[in-house]
Amino acid sequence: MPQLNPAPWLTILVFSWLIFLTMIPPKILAHSFPNEPTPHSAQMPKTDPWVWPWH
Repeated sequence: MPQLNPAPWLTILVFSWLIFLTMIPPKILAHSFPNEPTPHSAQMPKTDPWVWPWH
């Protein structure tokens, strides 16, 4: 059974993972999002309490 011989398949697996790990991460890290989030200020906005007429 030739499937039990790991010699060609192991090298193909290792080289394909090396190619994936060297080419794909720079492409993903170079991606820029169109809407970058803006940092919020540390000061909380002042909110007015609601005045409900309870009658």
